[in-house]
Amino acid sequence: MSIYTGSGSSKLPGIAIIGCGLIGKKRFSHLKPEQIVAVCDVNAKRAEDLARQAPSCRATTSAEEAITSKNVDVVMIATLNSNLASLSQMAIQAGKHVLVEKPGGISVKELETLKTLSEKQRVQVRVGFNHRYHPAFQKAYEISKSGALGPLMFIRARYGHGGRVGYDQEWRADPKLSGGGELMDQGVHLIDLAGSFLGDFSSIEGHAATYFWNMPVDDNAFLNLRTQHGQTAWLQVSCTEWKNLFSFEVYGKNAKLHIEGLGGSYGVERLHVYNMLPEMGPPDTTVYEYPRGDQSWKLEMQEFFEDIALNRTPSSGLHEAIRAMTVVEKIYQKSGYGNQ
Repeated sequence: MSIYTGSGSSKLPGIAIIGCGLIGKKRFSHLKPEQIVAVCDVNAKRAEDLARQAPSCRATTSAEEAITSKNVDVVMIATLNSNLASLSQMAIQAGKHVLVEKPGGISVKELETLKTLSEKQRVQVRVGFNHRYHPAFQKAYEISKSGALGPLMFIRARYGHGGRVGYDQEWRADPKLSGGGELMDQGVHLIDLAGSFLGDFSSIEGHAATYFWNMPVDDNAFLNLRTQHGQTAWLQVSCTEWKNLFSFEVYGKNAKLHIEGLGGSYGVERLHVYNMLPEMGPPDTTVYEYPRGDQSWKLEMQEFFEDIALNRTPSSGLHEAIRAMTVVEKIYQKSGYGNQ
């Protein structure tokens, strides 16, 4: 199978999108229309409306029909959390490469099953941690890999929103559909981003709580994660933030990075670089600003096509999803939420 990487190829991969809601439409908008061959949704009209935007795309309400089609090479899954793993498993068993939205499933067991099966079937699976591809994070990775920060010490991060009227009646508030609350929703992004700098976590402490919303899942979580080398990630996620907020700080012995904002209601995305001087005191400061928004969804998919072409394990794949879900499960167990 020849996979398009953006640098020229004789064949575009055939894409099936499962789930035509907000995220499915976002994926659709960053693909070439001629490579989308099938879209699927339980709402037939929603699938049909999306299919009309691509010349050779057909709409269906049958996930099996879309996934098993011979002209489908890659399946992109953007459904409720409770369906992510089962649909991914169907696609993997059909020999298709898979891009599944975070968290990829609702338990470590589900994700480990997918990992074992994908290795057996020799297909690539990427989990949609698109925040890694925001421009501020791309620049932050570049700076970190250059060694300019020196040895990393700790990370401090916050991510939150304020919900909306009726938030506690939406699918995210139903543990059978979501698998959990704010920790499962925005929390896995912070855990993944922290892991992308520090690696795996050997110590997991913290708690989740429901302070405001009348729902059986958490609306806040507070994490203290440590690597085997003692590096710490101190993370908080909240849907009682009221004013949307994103703040991610990486502390090295020589410098500090601070990413704030994600565009839109989270504010202009910026990266602040604070370089410590030999005499210490106020650091030299450089600020990168990204007012035109991000191309994270597009960049993430392009890298996935490269993963497939090179037979390369995705950098945010099932290992990273398992790492994040291990933290989520441990915190829920500690907090008395049981097996959500």
